[in-house]
Amino acid sequence: MSGPMALEPGGAEGDTLALRLAGPPARHRRGDDHTLALRLPGQAAGEEVSRLAAELADRIGPAVHPYEVAALLEAEGLTADVIGQRYGHPDLFSLATALYEQVPRTFPEPAPTADPWRPDTVRCLLRGVLFALPGLAYLLTAPLWHPGRHAAGLIVAGLVSWAWGQALGHRAHLRMATGRREAAGTLLAGAPLGAALATAAAALSGAVLPWSVLRGIVLSGSAPRGSALPAGTGAALLAVAAQSLYLAAAGVLLVLARERLLLAALTPLIAGAAVLPWWEPGHALRAALALTALAATLAATGWALRTARTAPAVPDARRPGLPRSLPYGLFGLAAGLLVLLEGRREPYAVIVLTLSMGPAEWLLYRYRGLSVAALRAAATPAGFLLRSTGVLGLCLLAYLLPLLPAALLTGADPATLVLLAATLWTALLLQAFGAAWPPAVICLAAAATAAAALLLRQPPGTAALPLCCGAAELCLLLCVLRLLGRPARHA
Repeated sequence: MSGPMALEPGGAEGDTLALRLAGPPARHRRGDDHTLALRLPGQAAGEEVSRLAAELADRIGPAVHPYEVAALLEAEGLTADVIGQRYGHPDLFSLATALYEQVPRTFPEPAPTADPWRPDTVRCLLRGVLFALPGLAYLLTAPLWHPGRHAAGLIVAGLVSWAWGQALGHRAHLRMATGRREAAGTLLAGAPLGAALATAAAALSGAVLPWSVLRGIVLSGSAPRGSALPAGTGAALLAVAAQSLYLAAAGVLLVLARERLLLAALTPLIAGAAVLPWWEPGHALRAALALTALAATLAATGWALRTARTAPAVPDARRPGLPRSLPYGLFGLAAGLLVLLEGRREPYAVIVLTLSMGPAEWLLYRYRGLSVAALRAAATPAGFLLRSTGVLGLCLLAYLLPLLPAALLTGADPATLVLLAATLWTALLLQAFGAAWPPAVICLAAAATAAAALLLRQPPGTAALPLCCGAAELCLLLCVLRLLGRPARHA
């Protein structure tokens, strides 16, 4: 030694010799940096476990089994040596069990996610307007061909177009799951065929051409000699063909989500109808405006199809079977018949019903979004069924209540309009979830029963339509509760 060691207090011996275990430096509390802390090994390990539990409490609390905590510790990089030396446990699972028992269970609510079924409000409202705008064509061209005299031909062609359009739209949406090019090919092949069938059905029904002329055309290829066509027949045939072409083209644009393009194509029609209360445009301008709107719609449809066909083809794409779209076509026919039966007595009610199709589509999206929220909030199947029933009632009320003042303003029977609207919306709801046959059969039965009662003048007479719609709505509601009241349909 070079000199004596000073032993007085306050000298260099203040920094006493501290015995520490080898390994990572221990964490010290404030104030004991220069003191010798003697702790038992078990006490130190227990404090380290408590400290680790506090650090990882937010991730240990939601665990439902110690194995989840073990996975968390392994992900944190704890080795067997650290677990034994610092925390005093023989292995990973022992430490995980201790942490699991020390931290109370907490199950925080998951972070709110965006509604996957959030509707596009502008698009839905626009579609409702587009469903009603073609009616301006009849107002604009009425003096040219007397639509009242040839209304039967338009009705037959409209029913065929409606049924065909529903089936074709469903098939195109099925193909859209494969690719946009494949859906455009389906529309390109089906839309012209539908227009031709609708026009032929109107002509062959005798509603436009007399049966004698039809028979001569079928047998000899030309009209019989001396059989003059009634006045206005040519214009009526042109109107039926124009209606069929427009419905086919508009259906294509709606399937391809080209609503704004269709609205732009109908601008001449809108402008012509808007000036009628103040100015008489004359026969030539009336016909020119209607034909311009039709030509613009056909051109827009051709452009939309051409654009969709430029998408890359999907190799070995499977074509869905035709029977899958059959119930959608039958429902389109049934819906057309029900609306026709309502319109023969109250035509303004049909306008109200047509405009309401936009809000109806918006509410279909809201039903799906609210059902997903109900599924997250429910804890049992019975609880979900109760919540689902409430969502169904809320959506139905939101759709039907505005129709009551609209029915009173148009002079329509509120009960008939509300029951018919409820039937159509509930049927569309089932179709949106892939349950196509129940609404098709129920609505077709209701339409056939109401039509037979009215045509044969059997009891209950004019009350047949609301009674049939009420019975159909009851059956449809039972189907909704049975099929859509299950959580699996919304998962």
